[in-house]
Amino acid sequence: MQLRVRALETILTEKGYVDPKALDVIIDAYESKIGPHIGARVVAKAWADPDFKRRLIADAAAAVGELGLTARSTHLIAVENTRRLHNMVVCTLCSCYPWDVLGLPPVWYKSAPYRSRAVIDPRGVLADFGVILPADTEIRVWDSTAETRYLVVPMRPAGTDGWGEEKLASLVTRDSMIGTGLALAAGDAP
Repeated sequence: MQLRVRALETILTEKGYVDPKALDVIIDAYESKIGPHIGARVVAKAWADPDFKRRLIADAAAAVGELGLTARSTHLIAVENTRRLHNMVVCTLCSCYPWDVLGLPPVWYKSAPYRSRAVIDPRGVLADFGVILPADTEIRVWDSTAETRYLVVPMRPAGTDGWGEEKLASLVTRDSMIGTGLALAAGDAP
């Protein structure tokens, strides 16, 4: 895949269709300014600061802005997982996704099987991802749209009391912020 990308980039730049400097700016943006590390930072702040978590749930775009970040999504909504409620995000029409806080969407997120099964059989989809929830845990599926995007705040793992935000952020995965995964356990911290 890397060879294909490099070959395509070479052809496009040689023909003058793409400016290599513009590509560098785009690549830098996705490596440092956009991506799941941004969402992980937001979730870690919510775990460490109950007041921030309340503001995040009330108005996610404004709370993200407090951190000096811009939620470009027209309307970003944060939903919190608890022992009784597990949230999962899907876009049934296409692939609307909060790329500014989660980076590029995974291929499976855009696939028709995920988009249809997430609504019909969310527990089965979660099981496919290795997430087995207790039978009494309600699963709520949120349908992302061009105007409204969702960020799942996963449950904070046990054994992380006293951890700083940077260490907490290392436990937050992209999939846990979509709801198709859980945050890493304290013992799995990098």
